[in-house]
Amino acid sequence: MKVFLKSILLASAGIALSVSASAKEVSVKMLNQSGGEKYVFDAELVRLKPGDSLVFEATDRGHNAETIPGMLPQGAKRFKTGFNKSETVTFSAPGIYGVKCLPHFGLGMIAFVIVGDPVNLEEVKTAAEKLPPKAKARALALLEQVK
Repeated sequence: MKVFLKSILLASAGIALSVSASAKEVSVKMLNQSGGEKYVFDAELVRLKPGDSLVFEATDRGHNAETIPGMLPQGAKRFKTGFNKSETVTFSAPGIYGVKCLPHFGLGMIAFVIVGDPVNLEEVKTAAEKLPPKAKARALALLEQVK
């Protein structure tokens, strides 16, 4: 019995190590300007697998990254990075995460992180309709790229 239990524990540890070893880390810059657009995340649409991490890089001062209410998959936890700080967020729950820069949200500084399948696409589209005008326009344009 002890040998069997030990085998299960070792196998579980091996699976956990292989999952963390295969997870990747992607970076997104928080910028005052890029490609003629002001106040943007570069990239604005990021695709990840569950367990992958995203580094929000404080490239330009005055930015943060945080979840947008109504734009989270079921079971996902909200997050909020500090201002002028690069921080890493790990995404586990499949679906679409809406992300904003709090001071520049009204100016359209948003991004979407798609983890696995976009299971909450319709909910996110509904929430996008309630955003400030510039954020709404950018959100709807980005959501058109989600399939």
